[in-house]
Amino acid sequence: MDYDIKDICLAGAGRERIEWAERDMPVLSGIRERFAAERPLLGVRISACLHVTSETANLMRVLAAGGADVVLAASNPLSTQDDVAAALVELYGVRVFARKGEDTETYYQHIGAVVDHNPQVTMDDGADVVSCLHSEHPEKLSAIIGGTEETTTGVVRLASMAADGTLRYPVIAVNDAKTKHFFDNRYGTGQSTLDGVVRATNRLLAGRTLVVSGYGWCGRGLAMRGAGMGMQVIVCEVDPLKALEAHMDGYRVMPAVDAAAFADVWVTVTGDLNVIDEEAFMNIKNGAIICNSGHFNTEINIAWLDQHCTDKQLLKPLVEEYTLPNGRTVILLAEGRLVNLSAAEGHPAEVMDMSFANQALCAEYLLKATEDLAAGVLPVPAEIDDEIARLKLASLGVRIDSLTPEQERYLSSWREGTI
Repeated sequence: MDYDIKDICLAGAGRERIEWAERDMPVLSGIRERFAAERPLLGVRISACLHVTSETANLMRVLAAGGADVVLAASNPLSTQDDVAAALVELYGVRVFARKGEDTETYYQHIGAVVDHNPQVTMDDGADVVSCLHSEHPEKLSAIIGGTEETTTGVVRLASMAADGTLRYPVIAVNDAKTKHFFDNRYGTGQSTLDGVVRATNRLLAGRTLVVSGYGWCGRGLAMRGAGMGMQVIVCEVDPLKALEAHMDGYRVMPAVDAAAFADVWVTVTGDLNVIDEEAFMNIKNGAIICNSGHFNTEINIAWLDQHCTDKQLLKPLVEEYTLPNGRTVILLAEGRLVNLSAAEGHPAEVMDMSFANQALCAEYLLKATEDLAAGVLPVPAEIDDEIARLKLASLGVRIDSLTPEQERYLSSWREGTI
């Protein structure tokens, strides 16, 4: 198949959505202009597994402008915007394998389709393409120059592969760039997750209790936004330093089983397994809404719910109510998948502007530095991170100071102290 999407006739609506997002992506637009002139990716085969959204479409346009041969699959079965997928195929010449609501079998068929592209560069959002290549198609690895990874979950998987000595090519951890996780994870996840909850339920947030499992950058942003909406916030953590930070930031901190009794809305953002489990379910507040903004749908033990509930009802799209053995009910959003992309539109374009600028510039960097890069998980070069921040400030009309030669000399010398 050249592509597999829902309906090619949706392309016109998809273009409108893509162009609307482009208005808030000036850094990426500037990179596209340069790439169109310089063609730094000419002929390079790029296999991408990312959320198929309007923001991602603008990244695909940059890669195509740079001369790349791009194929795209969805990194989540519920995150695809079908009109955007149609526009990419019909209007921008990008082969797309993604349908909103696709089943697990189709999802992995689509992963297989981008692997069949025989990539030279991979772009992952969760490391599914990297994993598939290493476990099922090792014969394709010798042709791969490198890859990029967008998520915390994916970086954790790749670090595990590197520690085992199984990762065979260099992958840049785009997720760890300062211009990614400081903004995308904190401001993007914080806003879009609550957007997903509100769109799915239309519940008032003010006055309710929000439980946040995980106080990384996503959890920080979510707690901050919840508090800003008038919610009382409880944080659950396993890391003592992060728990202490949450306490100092003014939030209540307690174990999940205790927090369950207070939860009106409970969001997991840990990237781990069974964060909300049997003990918490049996202590949970009646009618609590639970959802996940971590990459995979593993953070809520849905299998336990399915096995032990006495009743299960679909109340409305993406809203399921489970009746627990003790008679209480719990409401699960979006099948436990990324609620911000399943029930809403994902991160705002302003933050994805920086995240996807990292993706584009790191792809260019991989091609330029091929012979100098060893297999493993690599950081985004500091000069790329700094350049993206500079370009973003310029697009916002924000000016900053610069060091004088005297100040630079002072900072580079150990000889000067108290005067």
